[in-house]
Amino acid sequence: MTRRLMEGAEAIAQAMVSAGCRFFAGYPMTPFTEVLEGMARLLPKVGGVCINAESELEAVGMAWGAAAGGVRAATGSVGQGLSLMQESLSEACYARVPLVVLNMARGQGDYFQATRGGGHGDYRHIVLAPSDINEAIRVVQLAFHLADEWRNPVTVLGDYYLAHVQEAVDPGPVDFGPLPAKDWALDGSSSGSGRARAVSPLRSDGAERSYGEHLARMGDRVKAMQAGVEPIVETGHTDGAELVVVAYGTPGRYVRYVVSRMRAAGVPVGFVRPVTLWPFPYDAIAAAARDALAIAVYELNTGQMYDDVRLAVRTVPVSFIGGISFDNSGFGIAPDLGVNALTGRIARALDEARRETA
Repeated sequence: MTRRLMEGAEAIAQAMVSAGCRFFAGYPMTPFTEVLEGMARLLPKVGGVCINAESELEAVGMAWGAAAGGVRAATGSVGQGLSLMQESLSEACYARVPLVVLNMARGQGDYFQATRGGGHGDYRHIVLAPSDINEAIRVVQLAFHLADEWRNPVTVLGDYYLAHVQEAVDPGPVDFGPLPAKDWALDGSSSGSGRARAVSPLRSDGAERSYGEHLARMGDRVKAMQAGVEPIVETGHTDGAELVVVAYGTPGRYVRYVVSRMRAAGVPVGFVRPVTLWPFPYDAIAAAARDALAIAVYELNTGQMYDDVRLAVRTVPVSFIGGISFDNSGFGIAPDLGVNALTGRIARALDEARRETA
């Protein structure tokens, strides 16, 4: 494909199709609606299926069924809709269903929901948070690859900005290398053979074991993913930085720009932008903070990733400089997410760090 001007939601839909997604189900809630509409246009052209489900519960169930059959499948919503899917998503982890889930957050950053979830038991999604459309195209396709590699749901955390900004992009396929065969998939070939396969939260690998043993084994799988998935993280201007600002997603894009401007003006600040939110890049953040006076965290909420940053950094103070900032619609055109407002917050955090260490 060639580069062309595309809105974020349209580009994300095209990237999913380029990745081989052939089933998509969802219930319309802006800004997820725009992705759903894009998949409805694109999937029939490649022999795929897109269903506007009756609710989020039906959507996640349909996507689970398609994924269990070996099809690359996805679903999603905004944070409110994903709240209704949490039981199914935790069970999908136990059943080892390779599903991609879009969380197109409206305004408030849904970090806790994406990285902790509201389901039951010991489970985790791999979580990826792109900051712009070009990165989203690659990250969405990586999500399908990781889902198949680990047989586990992968969440892509977007927002209102990502869905509605326009950029010149190429949403063509990205090759991430070979994957294991889907010899576990329910394709009908084992039916009636006496060796029928099962994809179930109670038994996902054909082995007979108690439910307790199965849950313990799934806990071991979470540890294996945490050790085996290499976190993606961008750092900038951290050498000689007295203050390092940590932010993800669209706010991370703004922070990168503001920090670069301030550094060009001689202000000793740097930034860290996690792309992989789970597994969280604790080591990268700790390394960036090693010689700093303090760390500041910017999010469009009252402090969620802030907890993980504090776990990563034990030698310097961590402050929170974000907050909730909506337009009248509540969808997230945040007045405080701007160059002047961010510059002021970062400058004040640096001044405070200097005062505390004087």
